[in-house]
Amino acid sequence: MNPDDPKAELDRLLETTRDSGRPEAVASRHARGYRTARENLEDLCDPGSFVEYGQLAVAAQRRRRSEEELRRQTPADGVITGLATINAEQFGTAASEVAVIVYDYTVLAGTQGYFHHRKIDRILAVAEDRRLPVVIFTEGGGGRPGDTDVTTQIAGLDLPTFARFAGLTGKVPRIAVNNGYCFAGNAALFGSADLRLATRTSWIGMAGPAMIEGGGLGRFEATDVGPVEVQSANGVVDRVTEDEAEATACARTLLSYFQGRTARYDHADQSELAGLLPEDRRYSYHVRRVIETLVDTGSFIELGADFGPSVITGFVRIEGRPLGLLASDCRVLGGAIDADAAEKAARFMRLCSAHGIGLLSLIDTPGFMVGPDSEKQAAVRKMSDLFVAGAQLEVPLVAIFLRKAYGLGAMAMAGGSFAEPVHAAAWPTGEFGGMGLEG
Repeated sequence: MNPDDPKAELDRLLETTRDSGRPEAVASRHARGYRTARENLEDLCDPGSFVEYGQLAVAAQRRRRSEEELRRQTPADGVITGLATINAEQFGTAASEVAVIVYDYTVLAGTQGYFHHRKIDRILAVAEDRRLPVVIFTEGGGGRPGDTDVTTQIAGLDLPTFARFAGLTGKVPRIAVNNGYCFAGNAALFGSADLRLATRTSWIGMAGPAMIEGGGLGRFEATDVGPVEVQSANGVVDRVTEDEAEATACARTLLSYFQGRTARYDHADQSELAGLLPEDRRYSYHVRRVIETLVDTGSFIELGADFGPSVITGFVRIEGRPLGLLASDCRVLGGAIDADAAEKAARFMRLCSAHGIGLLSLIDTPGFMVGPDSEKQAAVRKMSDLFVAGAQLEVPLVAIFLRKAYGLGAMAMAGGSFAEPVHAAAWPTGEFGGMGLEG
């Protein structure tokens, strides 16, 4: 301590929270091939824009550790929170302000402690009050049992964090990014987000190995619990990235669709669309080529590619305007909408509607998937919900019928009725009916 020079003392304390003041923790992180929390933070935010909240917090463990040890071992109490701008160069400062939460796995394995939660609660309150989007990096091991200084917290349950984050649904867009282990409370935050990104080295579960074993359910390695290939196929993860750098870039891009139009754009020669569908109606085609030709160059970002793949969902731009996209993929189930695809599409429609993003639906479907196996997937409930989502839309929907438009499934893709879109048009290849000719 240096009471004679308060500024020097403050600088010393701040340095203990930065990567430059924690070389061993940084080296350990890099040895695993990962970036530090502050490296991800720096890559996410516009340069010089981040204003940190609660930087000098430490774990609530003063009964069993010295203050100096807590400063060395638990900087920022394992989570970095604050405000920043993202994409301000494109959209201006006012449209680019964001609340940021980055878990730090090098601090007590990214676990959630008393002051840790207080910091998150504070920044979420600011986000709600100012209607700011939230980007959260969720790597960590869930609740922390070692915070012994607080004895009136009902076993760590008396806190608003999870309700407050979930309560932002429909108010502000929330993007979650994960790399590494994400268990228990961390996973609850990840799963509550509107858009969920995960690297290929992610394992996400509502409990980690210790809790699973403690519950008498057997012993498992952490890598056995919720690997990304499982969580992508079941719809928990919306987009898989190679690493933290790609995930961070993807988060910036996704956020941009909620921030407004872009002034500059380019697109392919639209006459190329004429040759993308086969003349023979029995042949399939690559609808992603149609999408990439139709929309602004490089603007298509797909979500949920591994879950319910017969319906493609994602964001695009047309002449700079952000849009949500639904598209039938005739190469999967002939474009039939199964329960998973209906669930994915309904959730995406609600997200776009809540945040004022119009929808474009490219339709080529024989209808809903039917049969006993389909009913085992709760087809009636999930497919009907697609009609409910369409009826609740508060944004314009444009429907383009590429080829097949049969039955209830085609109606659901058009917002619940062919009369619902603000504009509906068919290509010369369009076909309509209660069911296909084969039926």
